[in-house]
Amino acid sequence: MQDLSVLDPKGLFKDVYIIEGITAGECRSVFLDWAISRKDNLDEKSALQALHDIYALAEPDHPMSEVLRAALSAGQKKPRRRGGAMARVRPPLEE
Repeated sequence: MQDLSVLDPKGLFKDVYIIEGITAGECRSVFLDWAISRKDNLDEKSALQALHDIYALAEPDHPMSEVLRAALSAGQKKPRRRGGAMARVRPPLEE
């Protein structure tokens, strides 16, 4: 397990799990703040897994737990090629 002060130096996750009645939208906002301000040398996948193990397993019904689960599952999807010829072809103009 990684050091919590390295995973969450601002203590955002600790605070979120203490706040009564926090919404999913507020949790997503806090998560975005964490993601933007995280250190470049921090492995995102292992950090997310560690935060999930610390917080979400203890409180699975909390909105931030859902945000963490979504972030973890988003990293598992295989990227698809987007674009190609269909992206460059414009539809005919309607008159």
